Amino acid sequence: MDAGNAFDQRPHAVVIGAGFGGLAAAVRLGARGFRVTVLERLDAPGGRAYVHEQDGFTFDAGPTIVTAPFLFEELWGLCGRRLADDVELRALSPFYRIRFHDGRHFDYSGDAAAMRAEVARFAPGDVAGYDRFMAASAEIYRIGFEQLGDVPFGRFADMVRIAPDLLRLQGYRSVYGFVARFFRDERLRVVFSFHPLLIGGNPFRASAIYALIACLEQRWGVHFAMGGTGRLVQGLVRLIGSLGGRVRCGQEVRAITQRQGRATGVVLASGEIVPADLVVSNADAAWTYDHLVGGARRRWTARRLARARYSMSLFVWYFGTRRRYEDVPHHMIMLGPRYRALLDDIFERKVLADDFSLYLHRPTATDPSLAPPGCDAFYVLSPVPNLLGNIDWQRAAEPYRRRIEAHLAATVLPGLADSVATSRLLTPLDFRDRLLSVHGAAFGLEPVLTQSAWFRPHNRSEELDRLYLVGAGTHPGAGLPGVLSSARVLDRVVPDAAALV
Repeated sequence: MDAGNAFDQRPHAVVIGAGFGGLAAAVRLGARGFRVTVLERLDAPGGRAYVHEQDGFTFDAGPTIVTAPFLFEELWGLCGRRLADDVELRALSPFYRIRFHDGRHFDYSGDAAAMRAEVARFAPGDVAGYDRFMAASAEIYRIGFEQLGDVPFGRFADMVRIAPDLLRLQGYRSVYGFVARFFRDERLRVVFSFHPLLIGGNPFRASAIYALIACLEQRWGVHFAMGGTGRLVQGLVRLIGSLGGRVRCGQEVRAITQRQGRATGVVLASGEIVPADLVVSNADAAWTYDHLVGGARRRWTARRLARARYSMSLFVWYFGTRRRYEDVPHHMIMLGPRYRALLDDIFERKVLADDFSLYLHRPTATDPSLAPPGCDAFYVLSPVPNLLGNIDWQRAAEPYRRRIEAHLAATVLPGLADSVATSRLLTPLDFRDRLLSVHGAAFGLEPVLTQSAWFRPHNRSEELDRLYLVGAGTHPGAGLPGVLSSARVLDRVVPDAAALV
């Protein structure tokens, strides 16, 4: 049994999972007077932000785009420190290069004048539409992020209260449908509607509320953590330690213990019992309810979870090259010949299509230290169906990788096959088996209107008292801003430490 520090009489909070949501929750709880223990089943913290070091290359496993740095600055501030003293966030411009199948590209940035010029290159008649779209995005951002991003939706009345704003902001439309009102050119409709894919959503199904991302990026910029996203993870772990908390890796939680409807701690795979005054789960929300809570459930029953819609999964190839590709920017989105039809294959039909759209990440464009001298580090990500599709990834992975390699070599990375120095893969099986994401869904429940806000698993569990949820599977959703905001919600729903003594 883990008694913790016998001399530390503060109420004990156990956090399951050391992803960004769990680490941020631990910082916030520690700053509020809790003794915090974070339990992580992997051998290092980070979760989806795990770091792979291989043959002299450093690969961020997951998130690479920091779009709301103030959320990190706030965590450091809670500990009396400055983020800039520990981590350098480098602003990027452009944010992304969006490359169309015919080779043309659109450089997407936060510079309004440059963006108007880019729009004009494709469709001069759509420049005014761009200005109207950004004004609409700013209004959605003001309501959807600034006012509601860290507000708990624990009661249906909370949803009713925002219904007029949802209607006024046309949250019932899809992001693509919303964008199409401002742009006539189909390529520009794609440019300004792809953002839900960054959080696991289908632009043709995700609520227009997610159009706020355009304003979020313009207002705060797109940044990269020098040294890799893992530097942010390491910094958060140090903050937790400075508050008297600790992060224990290699510790798999098998169950949340409970008594009379209240969470009382956890049981580890080793059999160790870790008692707690409250439990925060950063594990996948569906996994939490189906595997950790157990027993009869009121709302998130096995049947309801089985009927829920789950996000797409991802296929990621991490590779290092013996040469540098100086013409390739830090972030590139490479669109295939189809847009809506490909998304239908991924989200609806759940089949592995012959074509693909890709996100190519070249961090060494900004930070050469992530690869040996004269080399480049990359990862290329392809959205693919989750495991509800009938794809045998043990057989399909390597042929799929070769197809992606051939496409990259024929387009932006000439001579790639002869230049690869190191390589590793991540498939939907890894999301299921390594990260315990139900159905290998990379972002948990799909972000559609009927699975958002009150309709999403609540930050304060509906099933157990003193059980709380953070991360992509709860409100407000996936992506770094969403995950960090889910931890912010805890300030509103977790009682003060003094009340639990």
